[in-house]
Amino acid sequence: MVKQGRKITPADIQFIQRLLADNPSWNRTRLSKELCKLWQWYNPNGQIKDMACRSLLVKLEQAGYIVLPPSQSKWSKVPHNNSIPLVAHIRQEVNCGLKTLMPIQIRIVTQPSSENALFSCLLSRYHYLGYRRTVGENMKYLISDCAGRPLACVLFGSAAWKTAPRDTFIGWDPQRREKALGYVTNNMRYLILPWVRVPHLASHILSQISRRISKDFTVKYAHPIYLLETFVDRSRFRGVCYRAANWRLVGQTKGRTRNDCSNTIKVALKDIYLYPLVKNFRKELCHDV
Repeated sequence: MVKQGRKITPADIQFIQRLLADNPSWNRTRLSKELCKLWQWYNPNGQIKDMACRSLLVKLEQAGYIVLPPSQSKWSKVPHNNSIPLVAHIRQEVNCGLKTLMPIQIRIVTQPSSENALFSCLLSRYHYLGYRRTVGENMKYLISDCAGRPLACVLFGSAAWKTAPRDTFIGWDPQRREKALGYVTNNMRYLILPWVRVPHLASHILSQISRRISKDFTVKYAHPIYLLETFVDRSRFRGVCYRAANWRLVGQTKGRTRNDCSNTIKVALKDIYLYPLVKNFRKELCHDV
């Protein structure tokens, strides 16, 4: 089976079970860090993939393969919508032309910081999917107008492990996808704050971010990005801003979640949009294995 983009064998599960049995004093963080080192599981800039490993361990526990030590994280002890503290923010209605707000400020959100606290607060309270935290490589952007008023939040994170329309569009087989998936990032959250009503703002932000995101990833994670993806809930949105920013509609999901191994979880169909960042993106993403 595959968890967090890593193949897991029965021998791997037995190895984790032995680590747990031999080290009863280890908490989840210690287990994750030691496992990353033993597996040589690092990202391109040499950092251990701790958060991805922790998520993998939780998924193995949920599937009944292992029993982890009790969680010491505050995130697991609070309701979804109340897990992130309220941060004071301006909620003044913004209803004007785009030029009035220029120049738009797009700032990378780092952690920990006051901007990260605000970013988390806004997403958790105003995005219909809510927000807790992001596992794995990610890029957070907080967008403000020329007066410093927050307008939007944009979050990119790990690409979907597999989706047929995207993989066909790229020309991926499973081996090439496994090798190159890290060069694709998913627009997981896009929030224009509910009191902001500015024509063309959403597509303008997408266009600005698409020009810089590969460089931002290179600085943070030591590798570029060649393709952006996102999934738009067809029951809620029409994807107008993505089309206006020249993203390509390549197909629809099958109404399953990424963790639905038994094909029993039914969710809303989503349109799949892609945005190539370089002309030769297929060549970059389809190197011979």
